Amino acid sequence: MSGKENLKNCLQDFKPGPLDYYRKKAKFDWKDMKILFEGEEMLTLQLKIWNTLEKDPLFQRSPSEELSSQQHRHLCFQRMKRLMEYEFFTQDEFLANPLLAQGLLICIGMYDWSLCTKRSVSYEYFVGALRSSGMKKHLDLMSDLEQFQMIGCFALTELSHGTNTRKMRTTATYDPATEEFVVNTPDLEATKVWVGSLGQIATHAVLYAQLYTPDHKCHGLHSFIIPIRDPKTLLPYPGITVGDMGPKVGLNGVDNGFISFTNYRVPRQCLLSRTGDVTPDGRYVTPFRDPNKRFGASMGTLSLARVFIINMGLSNLQKCLPISIRYSAVRRQFGPAEKEEWPVLEYQLQQWRLLPYLAATYVLHHFSSSFSRDFINFQMSVLFGEKTPELSEKAAELHALCSAAKPLAGWLARDAIQESREACGGHGYLQAAGFGSLRNDNDANCTYEGDNNVLLQQTSNYLLGLMKRKELDNGLRFELQSISFLSDIDDILRYKLSVRTLEDLKKPVEILNSYKWLVCYLLKQSSEKLKNELKCNDPFTSRSRTQVYYCRSLSIAYVEHEFLQRFADFISEQSHPGTVEVLTQLFQLYGLWSMEKHLSVFYEGNYCTNPLASQLIKEGILQLCEDIKDQAVSLADAISPPDFILNSSLGKSDGQVYKNLYECILNTPGALERPAWWREFLDKPQVQSIKAKL
Repeated sequence: MSGKENLKNCLQDFKPGPLDYYRKKAKFDWKDMKILFEGEEMLTLQLKIWNTLEKDPLFQRSPSEELSSQQHRHLCFQRMKRLMEYEFFTQDEFLANPLLAQGLLICIGMYDWSLCTKRSVSYEYFVGALRSSGMKKHLDLMSDLEQFQMIGCFALTELSHGTNTRKMRTTATYDPATEEFVVNTPDLEATKVWVGSLGQIATHAVLYAQLYTPDHKCHGLHSFIIPIRDPKTLLPYPGITVGDMGPKVGLNGVDNGFISFTNYRVPRQCLLSRTGDVTPDGRYVTPFRDPNKRFGASMGTLSLARVFIINMGLSNLQKCLPISIRYSAVRRQFGPAEKEEWPVLEYQLQQWRLLPYLAATYVLHHFSSSFSRDFINFQMSVLFGEKTPELSEKAAELHALCSAAKPLAGWLARDAIQESREACGGHGYLQAAGFGSLRNDNDANCTYEGDNNVLLQQTSNYLLGLMKRKELDNGLRFELQSISFLSDIDDILRYKLSVRTLEDLKKPVEILNSYKWLVCYLLKQSSEKLKNELKCNDPFTSRSRTQVYYCRSLSIAYVEHEFLQRFADFISEQSHPGTVEVLTQLFQLYGLWSMEKHLSVFYEGNYCTNPLASQLIKEGILQLCEDIKDQAVSLADAISPPDFILNSSLGKSDGQVYKNLYECILNTPGALERPAWWREFLDKPQVQSIKAKL
């Protein structure tokens, strides 16, 4: 028996039930689809992790479980320690496939994003900083992390600065007399904030501070390993003020903290010195001639975090949509006179609300997997010392893509969760449905590691730079996949949408050509807008006034095209007719649904010249929703985690919505009890006894 067949046997068949009506209509095997998208190695890891957690009493929970912040934090801490005891993959397996580490975190996150965040900032981000910015002497700290003798955190953001990292104001001034750095927080606004795990338990921080040498020269932002608390008492060291930021909208299992320093001294060796060092006598040395390149190298951990957030957004889509689609397939309301009530999935309005997000999930899933591989391969090339112009070009492209994909993934998840919640009606408002914690925890993805709208500017800056190069050298050819079509920008801008039928419009080549035109048009318009602004304003103001309707739209269109291009290439590699048919429909639905949002630009630029294009796009969206409707439950099955991870009374794979919901309600602590303060009901108010004195 092949490895794939063994893996299929490990995926449990669904119990017979109300969802069978739709499951029997599937044109593909949901298990094959799951293996296709997750990959055999990653799916094996998922099952291993989730089965392990489900058998461990410490990880048991209920969909209606209510925890205080302190209870959640305590459980997160206990569970984080327990995770250290499990070996889900060996060091050799990790070296063979570094994506296993990301897979582990995603599996933990789909269980509880607070636990994932705590594990990430306390261990993975900390280790990532040691590897990317530290020297061999710093890597020795990894054994202390693994033995739980220290707990790390990542201290970058300050009270008055987050996205503008260069303007962080915490200082580390070198004192050659003692060979120490003196760390100071110059004022209240320079207090480090939003530091995960710092609020109550972190013992060490990767601290970002402006490095000053004895000659009072600032050498820019550098990272330091800073002891915060005594590991034996968890009390802070003298010279440090540290505490907890309090309750948040979500992720309350994580103790986000603040910290400030007053003449706090640390040894010279605390500087993570791969990108810049200070000699014992106080001279600054760096292998980088260009300060901007040194800064970029020192902030590499942030790019890794953005790649991970793309996967977080995807994972939240993989949880919310199976809940709403399974519920929609079972929930019956109204219908033709004298006939049975319809499942709400049969209604065009319900399909239009949910199924484009299902298509987006599949498109994003492939992008996330392929982009993560690209990013890891790039990191490995850098790690092994490769230095070529092609690698520098690749670095810029990867940065531009993740700076746009991270916002789009967060927004897709945000909107899909809310639409799913509303599509499940009143029952969706119950905590037991699972949408509340998903919505609140996903919300952080839209702001941390870079506010979404601000991040999009990094993508448009990259594209505008390419445009400038193209103007200087019209024969210039771009080789990288996501921008290669820009080599032919003048020819592409001559395109017109000439299709007359829906079948022609739905052809993948037409959708991709439409997006190529859109990116080229927005790039040219953004470039012209910037040039005009520069005639009367300084560069900063000009860039600011070129974002709305120009650069922001450009960045979104660019990454949407890349999503679609990669998915089209992926479909071309498949051979099973049913799989190809369904994946093509998902491609078409996501493509037309996304194009509709840009309709005004298509008409503005005369790519569309008559009302037929708009009519065909809308007709296509509705027809594709109808076509995909019968496949929706099995498509949801293929992306869904098991019931233990989904943790929703509405979304269980057996489809027994009302039985599961009622059992959950009955098992809620205190559901059948009177309140502890019931006697207060006996004390009646004296109606209108307190009268106004005016």
